[in-house]
Amino acid sequence: MLDIVPTITVVSAGEQYGRFQIAPLEEGHAAALGNALRRVLLSSIPGAAVTKINIEGVYHEFSTIPGVREDVPELVLNVKGLRFRCYAERPVRVALVRHGAGPVRASDIDTPSNIEVVNPNHYLCSLDSDDAELSIELTIERGRGALLADMRDAPLPIGEIAVDAIFTPIPKVNMVVERLASAGELAAHAAVLLEIWTDGSLKPGDALSYAAQLLAQYAQAIASFDQSAVAVKEPHAPGAAIPAEIYDLPIDILDLTTRTYNALKRADITKIGQILGKDDKALASIRNFGAKSVEEIKDKLRERGYGNVEQTPEPGLELAAG
Repeated sequence: MLDIVPTITVVSAGEQYGRFQIAPLEEGHAAALGNALRRVLLSSIPGAAVTKINIEGVYHEFSTIPGVREDVPELVLNVKGLRFRCYAERPVRVALVRHGAGPVRASDIDTPSNIEVVNPNHYLCSLDSDDAELSIELTIERGRGALLADMRDAPLPIGEIAVDAIFTPIPKVNMVVERLASAGELAAHAAVLLEIWTDGSLKPGDALSYAAQLLAQYAQAIASFDQSAVAVKEPHAPGAAIPAEIYDLPIDILDLTTRTYNALKRADITKIGQILGKDDKALASIRNFGAKSVEEIKDKLRERGYGNVEQTPEPGLELAAG
């Protein structure tokens, strides 16, 4: 058990910037904890971004747009800067329709109740005449990390243009370890200072809390480790019942690539047990899954001692593809 219990002090907090101190910590633990929190903050906090657009009258990404000063590559670059709060689990399509001369901004996007534009003044393009018209359909998705346009498994239909989606809402995190200057017992203790910048879609304090919860899930899985049980543990056999402590583990602990992780999330697969209940054919039928994704899943499961996934799905574990 811990000899000391650290506390978190909010040094400074705003909508997009926060500075937090975690202290006191054992001197040898401070850097490990600070680095772990920083890496999770930068890589694993979910967010929302535009993944593709469809511009009326435009059929490929190197076109010009009648009546618009910017060409398609410039518009796509500006679209990448859009930031959203998204409360939908599945992709949402929104429309932007504008007539007449003047700048087009994020506030011109017509969003449903489950989508909120964080930066409504963000510039997208300009229409150069009173007769000009612009109609765009944007697809917004939730995810983690980034999904680059050239990472898509399947080509998009003609007219749809892929956008490099930067999901992470945390562009920057600074971490500093400071030795506490107190005398006596605390002389060998340290403090972690974390500076967190967000895109405005969530508060820095909420991001820090989420990162700590994710690390706690890893720690809990290790804390419940039963060496005697693992010593005689056989690989998960086809058709065998899946223990609850394995079934309920989140897929986050598998450290999957962004493409594979997002495909599972879109199929409402969030637990390891749901994966173990599927054979290769069922996994491959998941939308945007390919042979490489199936092999990645199997390798990650083997690394953690969960055996193979080539088994007959248990009743109730089947999921429709896509």
